[in-house]
Amino acid sequence: MDRITRCRRALAACVLAVSLAAVPLPGFAAPTEFEPPAPKVDPDFAAGKSAIEAKQWQVAIKSFTSAVQHDGRNADSENYLGYAYRNAGDLDAAFKHYERALQLNPRHRGAHEYMGEAYLLARQVDKAEEHLAQLKSICRSSCEEFDDLAKSIARYRAQGSK
Repeated sequence: MDRITRCRRALAACVLAVSLAAVPLPGFAAPTEFEPPAPKVDPDFAAGKSAIEAKQWQVAIKSFTSAVQHDGRNADSENYLGYAYRNAGDLDAAFKHYERALQLNPRHRGAHEYMGEAYLLARQVDKAEEHLAQLKSICRSSCEEFDDLAKSIARYRAQGSK
């Protein structure tokens, strides 16, 4: 094959490749048209978050209990359920759900913060400080959860553990 024929074939192959790349295939969107599907939000989880914002603790407990039944591997649901129980005054249930959140995700910053705050309510500052130490290790520098728990412990100590 001579040089001109090889060049023509190479050119034809390039034109074909460019043409095929420009034609969208059925079922495939162009990269600029692709939008990932929105993550599915559990309606009970969403209702629980709204109830927490409204400080409707019993509604939050009911919603997050349902969310946990739908997905027993969601550390956030367990953490929020513990938070709702703590604010409703049921520390035993709060501890149970914080512990479950930490079983699912030992580095869950929110669960460490909230469990530490629950320990302050139970007048167990030493255990609250253990969770503060965990947060220091998890956050490495500073994070909101560490800062919030540190302030809660400082206020607790300033009040003379009343």
